[in-house]
Amino acid sequence: MKQKVQQAVSPIFLRIEQLDEAKYGFLLVSPVFLVLSVLAFYPLVKTLYFSLQDDDLTGTHPIGEFVGLENYVQILSGDANAILSSPFFDLQAPFSSALIVTLLITVVSVAIGTLLGLGMAIILNKEFKGRRYARTIVILPWSIPIVIQGMMFFLLFQPSLSPFVEPLANLGVFSDNPLINSQDSTIIVILIDIWRKIPFIALIIMAGIASIDRNLYDVAEVAGATKWQQFRMITLPQIKPVLFIGMIFYTISSMKIYGIVEASAGCSTVPTLTCLVVQTFRQQRWATASAIAFITALVIGVIIMIYIVRFRESTNE
Repeated sequence: MKQKVQQAVSPIFLRIEQLDEAKYGFLLVSPVFLVLSVLAFYPLVKTLYFSLQDDDLTGTHPIGEFVGLENYVQILSGDANAILSSPFFDLQAPFSSALIVTLLITVVSVAIGTLLGLGMAIILNKEFKGRRYARTIVILPWSIPIVIQGMMFFLLFQPSLSPFVEPLANLGVFSDNPLINSQDSTIIVILIDIWRKIPFIALIIMAGIASIDRNLYDVAEVAGATKWQQFRMITLPQIKPVLFIGMIFYTISSMKIYGIVEASAGCSTVPTLTCLVVQTFRQQRWATASAIAFITALVIGVIIMIYIVRFRESTNE
C-alpha cells in the first residue's frame, strides 16, 4: 500500500521540481491566496446579496423582499438622497457629496503623501548622526491610535483652545470655526491622513531603497551621473514595484477613511463613503447601506485596476 502511494505521489513531486521559479513561488503562496480569497470574497458576496433586498423589514421575509438593482438605481440616480444623511453624489454640493469628498481626500492625500514619503525615505536612507532616532520618531504618527490622532487635530482646530485658528482665519486659510465648515474640515482631514500615512509609505520605500545594489550608484558616479540622474535612472525604476504596492494600500486605506473623520470633524461635516454606510446602517436601512458598501468596493476595485494597468504600461516602456 505504501509503495502504491509513493508511486502515485512521485510524478506530482517530479512535476513540481520541473516548475520554473515564478510558478514554484505561486504554488507556495497559493494556500494563502485561497484562504484570503475566501475571507475577502465571502463578505463581499454576502454584501451584494443583502444589497438586492428591500429596506422594509416588516414583511414576511426576514431580511426584506428581493428588489434586484432598485437600491443601486436609487443611489446612483440621486433618488435615495432624500433618505440618506448626505448625498451619495451631487455636483451642486461637492463638499456634501460622499463620493466626491472621498475621492478628493484619496487623490490629494495619496499624491502629496507619496511624494513626502519618498523624500523622507531618501533622506532617512542617508548616513547621518542620529539616523536611528530619526527613524523612530518618523514612525510615531503611524503608531498613534486613529481616535487619538483625530482628537489631537480636533483640539488643534478648536477656536477656544488653539492659538492657530485665529491667525489662519485672518490669513484667509480657514474660517473662524473650521471644524463646522465642510470645505475646511475636508482639508483638515486630508492633513491628518497625510500626517498619519507618510511613515507607512516612507517605510515601504525605504525597504525598496535598501534592496538596491550599491554598485549601481558607484558605476553611475564613475560615469559622471548627477544625483538627479542617479535617482531617475536607478532609484526610481528599482523602487517602482514597492512604490506601486505602497500606493495601492495607501489608496485603499484612504477610500475607507472613517475613524479620523468621526474623531475630528464628524461625519456630518465630512461625509465620506464609509461614514455614509455607517449612518445608513444606523438608520436600519440594511439593504441601502449594503449597496453603498458594495459600490465603494467596486470603486476601489476600479482604482486598483487603473494602478495595475498603469504599472504594466510603465514597466513595458
